[in-house]
Amino acid sequence: MSLVPTSDGGNNGPFFAEVEMGADSSAPTVRATVVQASTVFYDTPATLEKAERLLAEAASYGAQLVVFPEAFIGGYPRGSNFGVTIGNRTAKGREEFRKYHASAIDVPDPEVDRLAAMAGKYKVYLVMGVIERDGYTLYCSVLFFDSQGHYMGKHRKMMPTALERVIWGFGDGSTIPVFETPIGKIGAAICWENKMPLLRMAMYAKGVEIFCAPTADAREVWQASMTHIALEGGCFVLSANQFCRRKDYPPPPEYVFSGMEDDLNPESVVCAGGSVIISPSGAVLAGPNHDGEALISADLDPLLLVDEKCGAPSPAVFPPAVAAFVCLLLVTLLVILAIDGFDCLDHSIPS
Repeated sequence: MSLVPTSDGGNNGPFFAEVEMGADSSAPTVRATVVQASTVFYDTPATLEKAERLLAEAASYGAQLVVFPEAFIGGYPRGSNFGVTIGNRTAKGREEFRKYHASAIDVPDPEVDRLAAMAGKYKVYLVMGVIERDGYTLYCSVLFFDSQGHYMGKHRKMMPTALERVIWGFGDGSTIPVFETPIGKIGAAICWENKMPLLRMAMYAKGVEIFCAPTADAREVWQASMTHIALEGGCFVLSANQFCRRKDYPPPPEYVFSGMEDDLNPESVVCAGGSVIISPSGAVLAGPNHDGEALISADLDPLLLVDEKCGAPSPAVFPPAVAAFVCLLLVTLLVILAIDGFDCLDHSIPS
């Protein structure tokens, strides 16, 4: 089920009105919600407050699992080049990176504790996209929390895309968790990582049942990748993306979107969402939504997992030795790429 934003996006009423789709309440289902909303850019405390309001609202609709977009905490700096050209870095770009670095969060830190407390308060499993600060290096990460308010672990994005490689480090492949929980086995791959077959295989081999895909890709073709993963892995796929307008970012000249028309129009759409929930059979359960900020929810029936494994088991049934071998291949590939393909890249703060 996919829902419409309310006319009032303030703090006094609900963010979004949710519409029921007639799920069978007797089925052993899991209510899952993907959040489609914008970061409060360069303002991590305000973003955390917004996250809690959204989480509270999702919980009020019965959500047991809530997935936020890529880089929701810390922000996805769409359109920024941080003053980087080959052989040169501008003073303005350095200043912009300092602000971005300051908006990131350490793991662990008080912000992580607050996210854990939110998950416990609203009794939900929480999958949150963050920009993680590790000294002077930033990582695009996903943090996992259980419904008792405990931090379970993280996944660091291993393959930043295009100019992301200037500002984000590469995850080393040591954080590809699939967490076994009472609501299912939960894991995540971030944006372009979903196009990495060995990463997907590693997650399938660990038995992932709820495959979370926080992203920044609002193209319609993105849904084809999500459908393929659902079919290939025989799992539910939950893809969460931000919906952003120009007014959600700092005003020019502090922040300019390169190559976009109408850059000064505060209502122009910068990222059009497209968040979606897909069943193991490839059926769309909710979304995609390209209309605005929204909560997008569906009831996940675990019996559908059984249906899709029947006669066509996914790699999740592979023996542990195969899973270990796949993970080893993935780490080896990353090492080769780091040595041969990306050795000229600097992932630290521009200096």
